[in-house]
Formats: sequence, structure tokens, C-alpha cells
Amino acid sequence: MSGAALGIEIVVVFFLALFLLHRYGDFKKQHKMVLFGTLLAWYLCFLIVFILPLDVSTTIYKQCKIDNEEHSTYSAVTVHSNQSTRNDSTTPAGLRKECYKPWSYIPDGIMPIFWRVVYWTSQCLTWLLLPFMQSYARSGGFSITGKIKTALIENAIYYGTYLLIFGSLLIYVAVHPNLIGHLDWYQLQTIGITAANTWGLFLLVLLLGYGLVEIPRSYWNASRRGHLLMKTYFKAAKLMTEKADAEESLEDAMEEVRKVSECIKYNHPLRKNIDTILKKCPTEYQEKMGRNMDDYEDFDEKQNVYPSEKSLVKLHKQVIYAVQRHNRTRVQWQILLETAFHLEDVAKNETSGTHQFVRSCTPQEPEGFISRYLYTPTVEWYWECLLRQWCYRILAVTLTLFSVAVVWSECTFFSTQPVLSLFAVFIQLAEKTYNYLYIEMACFLTIFFLCTCVYSTVFRIRVFNYYYLASHHQTDAYSLQFSGMLFCRLTPPLCLNFLGLIHMDSAISHQNREQTAYTSIMGSMRVLSFIADGFYIYYPMLIVLLCIATYFSLGTRCLNLLGFQQFVGDNDMTSDLIDEGKELIRREKRKRQRVEDGENRRREWKERYGNQREDYTRNRNVQSSEMKETNYSDTNNSNRQAMKYTRSNNRPERDRIELLQEAEPMDFNAETFADDPLDAEAGRHPAVGRYLSMSRSRIFDDV
Repeated sequence: MSGAALGIEIVVVFFLALFLLHRYGDFKKQHKMVLFGTLLAWYLCFLIVFILPLDVSTTIYKQCKIDNEEHSTYSAVTVHSNQSTRNDSTTPAGLRKECYKPWSYIPDGIMPIFWRVVYWTSQCLTWLLLPFMQSYARSGGFSITGKIKTALIENAIYYGTYLLIFGSLLIYVAVHPNLIGHLDWYQLQTIGITAANTWGLFLLVLLLGYGLVEIPRSYWNASRRGHLLMKTYFKAAKLMTEKADAEESLEDAMEEVRKVSECIKYNHPLRKNIDTILKKCPTEYQEKMGRNMDDYEDFDEKQNVYPSEKSLVKLHKQVIYAVQRHNRTRVQWQILLETAFHLEDVAKNETSGTHQFVRSCTPQEPEGFISRYLYTPTVEWYWECLLRQWCYRILAVTLTLFSVAVVWSECTFFSTQPVLSLFAVFIQLAEKTYNYLYIEMACFLTIFFLCTCVYSTVFRIRVFNYYYLASHHQTDAYSLQFSGMLFCRLTPPLCLNFLGLIHMDSAISHQNREQTAYTSIMGSMRVLSFIADGFYIYYPMLIVLLCIATYFSLGTRCLNLLGFQQFVGDNDMTSDLIDEGKELIRREKRKRQRVEDGENRRREWKERYGNQREDYTRNRNVQSSEMKETNYSDTNNSNRQAMKYTRSNNRPERDRIELLQEAEPMDFNAETFADDPLDAEAGRHPAVGRYLSMSRSRIFDDV
């Protein structure tokens, strides 16, 4: 199994990242470079989370071998100095501790290269490529040069901040008397890594302090259906306001585009820029503007005042932002509607005596194999109405205990004698029994929980709602790039902080132990003592204050006082928004039910009367063909004359009658073709000859 576990996890993680990107992104509509950059960023971050437990177990095995070698050396020296005491019953071999190789052991020399490639590729993506690609795609420029220039200007703040941190650390090292003599490339590299990790740890603690409290509380509130439904109504009222604002902004942008499009004609030099803007508009607006175009008119440079290229760049960026915001709010509204309808259905089905889950609206997605055969209405009723709330409560209690362990360990991980960090205690107990599978699972679950707390906080806080991850291929390109950029910035410092929690980072624990390959790539933080001994140890203690503030909802109450409506139970504004959202959901449900009822009626009408109409048409064709054979010779001439002199005079009147009565024309048949269905219905049997005469006459006989 030497290196096999590493290869298997590399392949599995790739398909996991590809599956998630397919679920959230759209392979058909989004640009290939956006998809490739996001896939690579997600893949590298998932590799760090999945491969780090293997690095920990391999390091523990190496530490065991080092301890045995040191013990053998010490025993050999002791035996050589005491050669006269040969009758000693204890042998050096008997004191040795047997080391068991882990099932996922990775040979020497592989992990340092692996971590170096993964880390530096992810850092290049998050600090250079992804921000540049995001600004490039959002730029309003019409040429590659213009977009590159705009992207560089927008990212100058990020690049300047990073260079400022790196320069400050470099100046500190340069003026430090103990480090001037041996400042080399490796230490400069360590300074750069320290700058990136410092930025990531600063944001990491803020997000973690919110997520450690909010995630367990969200699952506990999810078990309270009344509370969850009220909060959904509240979100609906706020989202409808944002959705209306987005639609209004889109209308204003489209009005500006229409005016500019009508002003700049087809042969104007800036017309190609207008066409580029029109391609970014929604399809219905493109068709509307295309119908109002008078491209046969030439432009007159002397008489009209035309917009400049700079104003078109600004308009282009405004259109991109308006379309993106409109699409985002539309997707959020659809997801929120489905959630509200489902919660209302659960509330109605709780009192059902049939134990069958009944939906008020047909789901938008078609039923799959699991929903059709396994997840039956009975199973769904027991899960939604009975089991789900208890599972959520058990999960909330478990996550609460996990959060308490994380907060305690973050405040005490610097203490090595005695060991106070709970995660370090668990890992060291498993290390004594060489339970490598437990060590790897414990490391993976802990890292996964920390990542969930951090990443979900970003997409949960209202300030970051500009970026939104929506499933079913509804996530826009900017949110995908932002998520990849955020993952690459926060995952390395988060994993380094986890190694400090389990006392496997010697720069923090100050223990003479074998370091993991991941820590060796990060470099020794002792180059910057005030960060290794100060910031990395005491700053995570801020999590305690942040958790207390989140538990009492201090941030939510402050935002509510400042005028930003937040969900606060004892507030009149919250009650008004809940009532408004409830009415909006009821209106949308009535609208959807009317559409479904109309479709059902049309389907039933077609199934009931479709066959009868076909039989009626078939019998009618047979009857007309028999009458044609008997009456053709008697009625041919008379009907031709009548048709010649009366057709043009009565046609307008017959058209008006047909429109008023909504007469349905008969099915076309070459042998029973009639000029007017009303005439045929009024005198169906006496006018049989007319049908026959029309079938034999030519088109231009009455001209």
C-alpha cells in the first residue's frame, strides 16, 4: 500500500471537485477559463483537507522510529559503560517500542514535493490569477487591453495590501540584529508565507467565532418548524424588496442601452461596441430592441451628439452588474419559494391521519428513481414530520460539543505541560495504540468541521450576499471565482492552525518532535518571533469574545438599530416583515396553482375529447367522399358561379363573424376543403356541392 492511498485520494478528490462544480456551475453557458480556474482552486483546497490526515499518520510513524533509534543509542552506551554487569535481566531489545506502519504510509520525499506544488499553485491562483480573472470578466472594456488595464487597477488594492505586509515583515527582519547575517532565500520565502497566513488567520478567527455558534444554533432552529417558517417569511419580504430593486436597475440600464442603440446607427464606428453590450442583455430585451432598429438610417456626425467610448465602457459595466444582480435575486427567490412551500406542506401534513405526505404544489424537478420507488409519500411523512426534527436536535447537540472543544483548544493549545488541548489529548491517546485509522478520521472530521464553520459564514452573512452559491447550475461565474479565491486563502492557515491544536507544529508547541511535511513547507515561524510567539498564540483567543457576541446576537441587534432589518423576535418591524412575506408566499402559491390547474384541465380535455374528435373527423371525411360521388355532376357549375361573384364581397363580414364567435377551423383535407368554416357549419348538408366544386376548381378561376 506504499503510496497507493495517496494516489487513490488524489483521483477521488478530483471527481468530488468536478461533481460539485457540475452541481453549482453550468458547463454549457459559463466560460471555460472560469470553470477551469474554479475547478483547480477547489481541487487543490480539497487535496489539503483530505491528504493532511495521511501526513499526520505518516509523521507519527516516523516519530516512533526516531524514538526507537534514540533509545537504542542510549541503551548501547549504557551497556558499554556497564560491561561488568552482564547478569542484568533487562536487555535493550526488551525496552524498545515496536512501531507499526500505517496502512496509508507515504514514502519519504513524496509529501514535501506534493505540498510544495499544491501550496504555491493555490497561492498563485488566489492572489494573482483568480482576482485578475474576476475583474477581467466584470470589466466594461471592449478590447483585451482595456480589460487588462481595468483589472490591474481594481486589484491594485489587494496587491498593495499584500506587498505592504510583506514589506513590513521584510523590514523587521532586516533591522533585527540576530537575523541580518543569515537572511537567505529560504527565509524570504518563509516571510512571504507568513504574510499570507497572517492575513488568512486574521479573517479566519473572525469567521470562525461566528460559525462555531451559528451553525449549531441553525440546526437547532431547523428542528423548530414554526420558527423556521417565520424566518422564511421574513427572508421573503426582504428578498422581494431586493428583487424589485434589481429589476428596476435592470430596466434603467436597458433604457439607457435602448437610447444609445437608437442613437448610434449601423455604420457608426462605435456600433460594434453597442453590439457587444446588446449581447450581454437578456434575450427578451435583445428582441425588443431589434424590432425598433432603423438601420437603414445613416448617422450624421455634425447634427447628433454621440456618447464617447468611455461612457460606453461605463454603461457596459453597469449592464453586466445589473444582469448579474437580476439573475442572482431571481435564483434566490425561486429557492426561497420552494423552501417556503415545503415548510407549509410539512406544517399541514403534521396533523394528517393517513401518514401520507401531500404536496400543495408539484415540484419543479422531475421525480427520480429514489423519489419514485424508495422515498415514497409514507416514508417522506415519517421523515419530515417525525424523524427529521429529532435528528436535527441530536446533530445540534453534537456540533455544540464540537464547538466547545474547538474554543477550549484554541485558548489552551500553547500549553504542552500539561496538555490541555482536547484534540491533542485524543491524538496522543490514539498514538500510543497506533490506531492510525482513528487518527486520520479524527483529523479529517475536525478539519472538515472548521472549514464548514468558516466557509458557510461567508455565504451566510448579509454583507457577503453579493456572492451566492446556488445548486442546480444556478451559480454565476463571479461567485464561483470568489469561492475558489476564498478557499485558497483560508484553507492553508486553517490547516496550520489545526496542526497547532494537536501539537504537531513545533513553532508553536516548542517541542522537539518530527514535523509534518506540510509544516516544513510552511517554514519555521521562528524567523519572525513576534508572530510565532505572539500573534499565532494569543490572537485565536479572540474566538471566545466573538462566540459570546454571536450567542447573544449583539451584531444582529446593532445592525437592526442602525436600520438594517434583521430577524429579531421581539421587534415590530420583524412582525410586519413576517406578515408581508406570508402574503407574498400565499400570492405566489395561488399563481403557481392556477398555472398547474390550467395545465391539468388542458391535459384532461385532450385525453377525454381528443379521440372523439379524431373519430368525428374520420366519419365526416367518409360521408363527404360518398356525397361527392353522387352529387358532383349536379352542383359543379352552380357553385362555381356562386363562388365567383360572392366570395370577395362577403369575405370581410365572414372574417368579423369568425373573430367574434371564435370559430375553430376544421381540419384540412384535400377532398373536403372549404373556403369558409362558418359557411360550412351554417349549411353543412345543403352545401355539399360547394365543397366538391372547390376541390375541383383551380386557384385563379375567379380572377
